[in-house]
Amino acid sequence: LKRDLTSHVGPTCMSVFHGSHYVGDDIVARIGDGEQWKKVMGPVFVYLNSNSEKGDPRALWEDAKATAQAEAAKWPYSFPESPDFHKASERGSVTGRLLVRDRYVSRDNMPARAAYVGLAAPGQPGSWATESKGYQFWTTASNTSGEFTIDNVRAGEYNLYAWVPGVLGDYMNTTRVTVTPGGAINLGDLLYEAPRSGPTLWEIGVPDRSAAEMFVPDPDPKYLNKLFQNKDRYRQYGLWERYAQLYPTDDLVYTVGESHHSKDWYFAHVTRKVGDDIVPTTRQIRFRMGRVVPGGTYTLRVALAAAHAARLQVQVNGATRRVGGVFGTPAFGDGNAIARHGDHGTQWSFDFPISGRLLREGDNTIHITQTRANSIFLGVMYDYIRFEGPPGS
Repeated sequence: LKRDLTSHVGPTCMSVFHGSHYVGDDIVARIGDGEQWKKVMGPVFVYLNSNSEKGDPRALWEDAKATAQAEAAKWPYSFPESPDFHKASERGSVTGRLLVRDRYVSRDNMPARAAYVGLAAPGQPGSWATESKGYQFWTTASNTSGEFTIDNVRAGEYNLYAWVPGVLGDYMNTTRVTVTPGGAINLGDLLYEAPRSGPTLWEIGVPDRSAAEMFVPDPDPKYLNKLFQNKDRYRQYGLWERYAQLYPTDDLVYTVGESHHSKDWYFAHVTRKVGDDIVPTTRQIRFRMGRVVPGGTYTLRVALAAAHAARLQVQVNGATRRVGGVFGTPAFGDGNAIARHGDHGTQWSFDFPISGRLLREGDNTIHITQTRANSIFLGVMYDYIRFEGPPGS
């Protein structure tokens, strides 16, 4: 259940099958003129329990979880009479093993441990995140071998997609998978070539598509929700205002080797309200270089867990645009995860090639500005930042 439906209220039971929050307009199903389309949603199971002895409420919670697990094990149900709800005998399965290749991490191909592997409509890498007209079937790969099994898949044509915690990027197997009733497809070993240009010189965060590991502040006491004081702190209300309270005049400065993402890198890059005005904010990343390859190309990779009507500008050591020291993105994002108390929405990734002549031995600074500031809710959430040296360096 998306937290946009529960973050503003107390105990509420809702069944909402489709919404655009955290993704934006791209997730809205578009039905063409004359197009015939249908999709089965449900059945929905509602379970109510009670304890007349007024004992520990955690017993009710554990009972509800156990019941939910038992019901999940029964899926796909056999009782729906609609022919559009496919029974188990009308579905197939897909198995395989996903491996990751990153030669700057290991000489050997590595198991894609705990990878999220799914089947969705044919498309492009990552297109599953904005696809809603068809059906998707997902599983988690083995935490040791990277092997996976996706059971009870509706007959149809799919691409296989995946992403791996701790690894940048999206995987897609370009060979389409045709699932037939009762069919069992073994895809064998699949290899994901992780994005990589050169060795990691420094990094901020963990590539897991979430901003939750970044610094999430305590909320304003007047907004405090005691449910989220430790776990899921990002669900507190009004955190977009806390940045300006913590950094009223000077913006965040992160020093590689001294700072830590969990304490010093604010999870959301938001605006600052100054009087009646809303202004952009600029972060600094300071780092030292022992040796620079002047003719080499370095790479700054910025992975974002969410974005809303944002535009990023990156500047290297104060260099001007004329000499290639300023990089920018178009406006992007429509997920509104900041206002909706999320830790992620749609993943966005940008790679900036930086000439070695812009760097210097000793101290260096990269400025990152979120330049759009016509609302307090515009901004991005950071997933992971990595600075790579030139290939072979």
